[in-house]
Amino acid sequence: MEAIFSKEIQAGLDQARLDALKKSARLRVSADGAIHPVLRMWKTGFVLESEAPPLRGLVDLYDGSIHLFQCLIVTSDDEDGERRYEFKRATAVSEKPAVDFEIPDDTPAGLIEDTREHGT
Repeated sequence: MEAIFSKEIQAGLDQARLDALKKSARLRVSADGAIHPVLRMWKTGFVLESEAPPLRGLVDLYDGSIHLFQCLIVTSDDEDGERRYEFKRATAVSEKPAVDFEIPDDTPAGLIEDTREHGT
């Protein structure tokens, strides 16, 4: 069953939904020194509120304080108070530096030093 509301009531319901999404959102986008809460995210993009300035290019995506992705984005759609962005590229951020050589699977995690005195 679908309810039909007046434009004012529907606008109020839409605003309440957006406010609830903003409060519960841990994901955020950092672009040009500004931070914007992400309302929803999926494999190929994410949604911000339509009041956020239009973004394009390279942005950083965070979950709380954890840096998840460095993304190249474009705006794809703007409707119902939401602006959709699509990833052209989303590169996961690693805590370890990149290496330019292969690390064998049987590489020891560390070395143990023998501190005993060797007698003859």
